[in-house]
Amino acid sequence: MTHRDAGKYAQKHPPGTLLDQRLAKAVKKKARSGKLGCAVASRLAEELGVSMADIGRTADLLEIRIHNCMLGLFGRHTATGQKRKIAKADAVSPEMERAILSSVESGRLPCARAWEIADKQGISRESVSSFCEALEIKISNCQLGAF
Repeated sequence: MTHRDAGKYAQKHPPGTLLDQRLAKAVKKKARSGKLGCAVASRLAEELGVSMADIGRTADLLEIRIHNCMLGLFGRHTATGQKRKIAKADAVSPEMERAILSSVESGRLPCARAWEIADKQGISRESVSSFCEALEIKISNCQLGAF
């Protein structure tokens, strides 16, 4: 969704999509200023034993914006409040290139696969995004449904 769609997140879902009140209560408790961080959403899904998609759908239905993508795809804010984008990696090792390219689906790297690569390689998720930038591969299928 784009910035012009802000505040219309529930419209992504079919009419009549039901709000799970247990999840709604938990998401509202964790949200700050109408926003829910990706890392917070991930921990919440784990704590509640639900999928990240369930948390994302709940946030959408509550019109709560997902922010601070762990892959850095929405930009990140520095300590001074300035927004920064993911930088393109200067180099990509053959091993990393193979890991990414072998996980690409329909020309894009799914978010969940990016997380798996980062965890397996012991690197940050933003680093995987940086390598994808260098390889000109887009990341898709946000686990929270944000993109």
